[in-house]
Amino acid sequence: MAFLFNGSPKKAAASADPKYSILLPTYNEKKNLPIITWLICSELQSSSIDFELIIIDDNSPDGTLQVAEQLQRIYGKEVIVLAPRPGKLGLGTAYVHGLQRARGSFVIIMDADMSHHPKFIPQFIRKQVESGADVVTGTRYLPGGGVYGWDLRRKLTSRVANYLAQVALSPGVSDLTGSFRLYRKEALAQCVSRTLSKGYVFQMEIVVRARELGYSIEEVPITFVDRIFGESKLGNAEIVAYLKGLWGLMWR
Repeated sequence: MAFLFNGSPKKAAASADPKYSILLPTYNEKKNLPIITWLICSELQSSSIDFELIIIDDNSPDGTLQVAEQLQRIYGKEVIVLAPRPGKLGLGTAYVHGLQRARGSFVIIMDADMSHHPKFIPQFIRKQVESGADVVTGTRYLPGGGVYGWDLRRKLTSRVANYLAQVALSPGVSDLTGSFRLYRKEALAQCVSRTLSKGYVFQMEIVVRARELGYSIEEVPITFVDRIFGESKLGNAEIVAYLKGLWGLMWR
């Protein structure tokens, strides 16, 4: 892994009980994983944040797990936790799988394709400390937030999906379809236990359940950047599944 920025990175100092657990589901992210791992570790080490990074790989055929194993040797087992699964079982169950292994008091969920920049994590943490919120969610749709690298079709798809979710569910947050969030661990566990949806709708239902359970939610503006390596996992089949899931969630 000598190709990582300026030689081998410094191993993070990790305690036996990190305060923050970052869940990073992966599928065919061989090229992105070393970079996002370096960004996460560099950002949080420089901010003196105690964390662990849990990589949840769904048996990627491109060798993502092998890259994760190399990263674990570099950063140490206390920092990089491997939680592989036998196949592609869905985003929602990936979070459940990672949550079972999380040792932190707070859990951060984000994407591995570098669309979520780790520089926002300290902002999430500050917002949580200041407000005492149970959930802090990133939003692309408040001043200071935005999306870069998408064509008009993708932007319209995202806007329409978020608008439909707002109308159908009245969640009280500006970006219900986002997936960059910080949770108090017990709040996430309780919300997950009540969540029935899978795939992209899973993220929306968690917020709906959090509201139902009376958990407090704060927002932080983020910039979302389209992936550089690999292909987007959002296609027509995912859009249809989203609409079906939203309809079912609305009636539940």
